[in-house]
Amino acid sequence: MASSAVYSQHRDPMLKKRDDFEDILEERRNSSDLRYALRCYTPVLYKGVTPCKSSELKSMVLQSDQLHYVINQVSKETGQPTDDLQDEASAILDEMAQSLQLSTVRFFAFTLSKVFKTLFRSICVNEEGIQRLQQAIQEHPVVLLPSHRSYMDFLLMSYILYTYDLALPVIAAGMDFMGMKFVGEMLRMSGAFFIRRSFGGDKLYWALFSEYVKTMLKNGFAPVEFFLEGTRSRTSKSLTPKLGLLNIVMDPFLKGEVFDVNVVPVSISYERILEETLYARELLGIPKPKESTSGLFKARKVLSEDYGSIHVYFGQPVSVRSLAEGRVNRRQFNLVPRHIPRRPGQDIHSFVNDSAYKLVRAQEENMVLKPWVLLASLLLQNQAEGQQQGIALDELTVQAVWLRDLARQYGAFLHWPDHMSPSEVVSSSLSLHRGLVRISEGKVQLAVEQEAGGPAVPGEPHSAVSPEEQLLSQAVVVLSCASYRNQVLHLFVRPALLASAIHTASSNHKQEVFNSFSFLRNMFSNEFILCPGATVQDFEEACFLLEKTGALQVTEQEVLVTERGQRTMTFLTSLLDPFLQGYQVVCRFLCEEATENLTEKQFVPDVRKFIIKQILAGRLRHAEVLSADLQKNSLAALQRLGAVRKIKGVDQETLKVNKVMVNSLEDTLGGKLPTQKAAVARL
Repeated sequence: MASSAVYSQHRDPMLKKRDDFEDILEERRNSSDLRYALRCYTPVLYKGVTPCKSSELKSMVLQSDQLHYVINQVSKETGQPTDDLQDEASAILDEMAQSLQLSTVRFFAFTLSKVFKTLFRSICVNEEGIQRLQQAIQEHPVVLLPSHRSYMDFLLMSYILYTYDLALPVIAAGMDFMGMKFVGEMLRMSGAFFIRRSFGGDKLYWALFSEYVKTMLKNGFAPVEFFLEGTRSRTSKSLTPKLGLLNIVMDPFLKGEVFDVNVVPVSISYERILEETLYARELLGIPKPKESTSGLFKARKVLSEDYGSIHVYFGQPVSVRSLAEGRVNRRQFNLVPRHIPRRPGQDIHSFVNDSAYKLVRAQEENMVLKPWVLLASLLLQNQAEGQQQGIALDELTVQAVWLRDLARQYGAFLHWPDHMSPSEVVSSSLSLHRGLVRISEGKVQLAVEQEAGGPAVPGEPHSAVSPEEQLLSQAVVVLSCASYRNQVLHLFVRPALLASAIHTASSNHKQEVFNSFSFLRNMFSNEFILCPGATVQDFEEACFLLEKTGALQVTEQEVLVTERGQRTMTFLTSLLDPFLQGYQVVCRFLCEEATENLTEKQFVPDVRKFIIKQILAGRLRHAEVLSADLQKNSLAALQRLGAVRKIKGVDQETLKVNKVMVNSLEDTLGGKLPTQKAAVARL
């Protein structure tokens, strides 16, 4: 395959060069936290601007041409006097704006030092990335884009920047934090600004929000930080990026108001996630506690636990100017005065969307994988195969070493301690995650209670537990484990799609396999980060990796699995199995159980009941399909493919199911039907 050779020059993952890490907690353990919190803090700013008071920032926004234009427009549309709208704007801005105060930052620096030293063994940061960021901040306005897996993320980011004497970012935070009385205000004083989760058609709110962000950015007062995924990932998989804020921060460049904007993807990897069981319970529909200050103090028992290490990798700054080169014609922005808001055209939308996917891929590629994510992958597959007694510790170690070597060949950023023997590495990982695994008589398995009436809640009598509760308590462990396995998906997803395509294709003919790959990739594009329009590249990347590792032989006409490739192919198809089964069961639910008046709100609870019945009847293997995330993604995929449509009713929207189409998608996913050729490109 000619393109494989070309591909290998550019993207051979083994050639990736990554920076080294330094543990910033080491110094904290050896010197005074108070001195650290009170030390001289003089960050270098963009082009040496003097820091600006939050009150000055507000008046700049309130006096801006864009806001005046929108206020006049809203006044004409609604008949409200402009003075009232100006007052409303001022009130919204008071609710939204950050008021960064060094004293609060110092308080956090002191408190977080104590907390972090208790919770984590180390916080490792790539110093070269910090140096690149320092340079970038001085040259152009900077936007920080951290991955988002935990509440800890933005506290951690500010803590690291303070440690390295870098300008503290202003951070877009959701309104839910405002409800935490004392903490909300503390966060505001350490740089958070608060935004409503949705403000649909509210022109005034949108204008204020975008103007506020752009004013901070254009004047370089502080780096702007937000989460590209829009919300925390409850599954540790990257989420489809949200484009609102990215549109806003790219706007000053597109309109020629700044020469360039530097966007810095940051990858934060937790060895053990603080919220692990909270997330699993949330995905199973077990209600989550509201964000509250008292909840935070109840979380104090968390402080007695060991959460391993954190790795934070500051990626290469990405120049928006170079991203836009040859993609965007900026002349179009000269035709209308800059302060008049306008909807981005299709070319701008697809440019921002493609950039967002590239940035999430950059975050994924610099995520540090710990040995436990490999063990979790193996233990889940072992459990799904129904091996009730677990797997021998020695055998698990052998498999882990095999998977470690495979992951490295695929370019994994793997943190496997080479100074320890493999069995020590495995034992120490199992010990850190002992809440999720059981080891007895030399066998390892997930800590799911096997006895039919075993207590789901420690200390409760046997009879109190129904089979449904028993299943949900097992599912909490399975989903917690899956959140670690999900951290390797970005590495394996393309080869796994190819392995599954070979498995379901009707022949080894290359075009057949490609059609099958293309169908699965399209089906799962709400589930994994797969760049729009890159089907052929992804197919070639998967062929290249599997060929390079000796699992496949790819000729002009055929794709053949080699003898030694069987083990790799089995692992990869098993990796996608829960997702395939999850989408199939949602299709079955929609064909068999969905009523005429099924609403989107009712969909998850109804499909959950259906799945519980299927699992208890022994018709489904994977408890993982109980995840609300998987169910919502499959519904989104079916809507995108036109198999389910939303119908507006008098009171609410209902879901209209095209049962023939859903049925045929289910069969195609199960390999019972050949993939429709008309729907895919020729290779």
